[in-house]
Amino acid sequence: MKTQSIWIGCVVAGLFVWAAEGGAQQVQQPGQDPRVGLKAGATDAGVAARNMELVATLPKPPGFGDATGTGGLAFANSDLAFKGGNLFLGSFAGFNFYDIEDPRKIRLRTSVPCPGGQGDLSVFGNLLFMSVEQGNGRVDCGTQGVTGAPDAPSLERFRGVRIFDITDINKPVQVAAVQTCRGSHTHSLVPNPKDPSMIYVYGSGTGGVRSDKELEGCSSGDPNADPNTALFSIDVIAVPLKNPAAAKIVSRPRIFADTQTGAIAGLWPGGGHGEGTQRTSTTNQCHDITVYPELGLAAGACSGNGILLDISDPVNPKRLSEVSDINFAYWHSATFNNDGTKVIFTDEWGGGTSPRCRVTDLPSWGANAIFEIRDKKMIFRSYYKLPAAQTDFENCVAHNGSLIPVPGRDIKAQAWYQGGVSVFDFTDATRPVEIAFFDRGPVSADKLVTAGYWSTYWYNGFIYGSEIARGVDVFELKPSQFLSENEIAAAKLVQMNEFNAQSQPQMGWPQVPVVARAYMDQLTRSQSLKPEQATALNAALTSVERASAADRAAAVTALEALLPAIEKQGGSANPIDAARYRAMVATIRGFAK
Repeated sequence: MKTQSIWIGCVVAGLFVWAAEGGAQQVQQPGQDPRVGLKAGATDAGVAARNMELVATLPKPPGFGDATGTGGLAFANSDLAFKGGNLFLGSFAGFNFYDIEDPRKIRLRTSVPCPGGQGDLSVFGNLLFMSVEQGNGRVDCGTQGVTGAPDAPSLERFRGVRIFDITDINKPVQVAAVQTCRGSHTHSLVPNPKDPSMIYVYGSGTGGVRSDKELEGCSSGDPNADPNTALFSIDVIAVPLKNPAAAKIVSRPRIFADTQTGAIAGLWPGGGHGEGTQRTSTTNQCHDITVYPELGLAAGACSGNGILLDISDPVNPKRLSEVSDINFAYWHSATFNNDGTKVIFTDEWGGGTSPRCRVTDLPSWGANAIFEIRDKKMIFRSYYKLPAAQTDFENCVAHNGSLIPVPGRDIKAQAWYQGGVSVFDFTDATRPVEIAFFDRGPVSADKLVTAGYWSTYWYNGFIYGSEIARGVDVFELKPSQFLSENEIAAAKLVQMNEFNAQSQPQMGWPQVPVVARAYMDQLTRSQSLKPEQATALNAALTSVERASAADRAAAVTALEALLPAIEKQGGSANPIDAARYRAMVATIRGFAK
């Protein structure tokens, strides 16, 4: 990386600054960030880390490329999914399953060659879903490509969503292959709360429309002349869980339609927003749709717009609102906070294969945009971009990440390709701040090689990274001034049996002392709770934990006696801390019962 001055850590109302939670803004001085100037290398690059530790790394298996990036995107790792003690890693060349029962000793279980595009994966029960978009995908998953010219119609070609039975996880079997007009770049799984025997797949295709000679009913016609165009829609696929082979498209909702006229091309038409602005893509597709079934909401990152959807009827999602941004080139992905009051959209300026985090690149381009959600409307609050400038030989832009389930805070671990991993807090939507990072030097010191983290997701206590060229990495957070040991321990209490980033689960915490202490640490850090108050409250909580059966009632009474004053103090705190006071008191009372 360049040894030049670096960016400041977060963007607040257009000003790029660094801020500690609850404290005054501080400008970070050039030269302080160890990510600048790292040695290049495919397998021996320099490393910089703060407040997180690399605990395991595993290179790609044979047949899936190597760390030098030889073969380019044809062998690139892509997205991750999880089930139990298994990690599923997609790839442009197929997919790999890993055993993560012991995350520090991750091991390969099985590899399946099956090309056809980036191969994003999701898992539900004993079914694995895979996106296929490129023209080299075959119905039979073969690696030999499709017979004939690339643009010639072929019954061998597959573009859409594959479904595998993974009952025997070492021997996945394809049981369905749902063809779609534009293929599937990504997809999202949507359970139906009214019908648990069915799951729906929202397929997002970003490729060209195939010929109707290859798949009947496909048209790339102008929406003003052809109401049946395959553009300006998504695919909704219904999958009967007892008979996945019967999966089929059941609707193609026009979620971009003009709400007044009904014109199906009703959102951003493409182009610039004026002098000094980005050229934003036309909204005729979604790249990613993140669904939040418990709230009946979805956030669509849809090329030229970010949209909020009502998915209470999964077959017929309805657009609630939309936003645009003069600094966004391509709306790429979305993440809600846990209570659904905020949403982060990413801008994949440069498509993920270009250097877009250089010192000369604007901090609001290729960044995250953070919105609050009020009355089903999205209100812009700030940008966040990786705070360490990268070199011309490092592809870098905002990409995929997930929440870290720390109670009382909104924290995300995010991939920035060769910019590494950035963990940041956006509890205050106007003041996002980085709290941890990991980065390697570029793969090459003299040319741009597409590499770096495609996705970084928290799953059951660890952060897993899909490294495009190098393999799989596993990280663990370390206590710091930004994140306490209690907060990390509370986050580890959230255990999931399955995790797909685009099907966001709602997380909750048990009413146990470490959760109460996590809130206590936050209130102390923000200087809302005085140190002597925290000491007294912690001592009373410890007394209840350690009390014998005979002494517990007295210990609980002493603890309860402290709470009214704490509640009163919380009533006059700022909204973020007030919520923490309420949650802390409720957790303590729940434990005391």
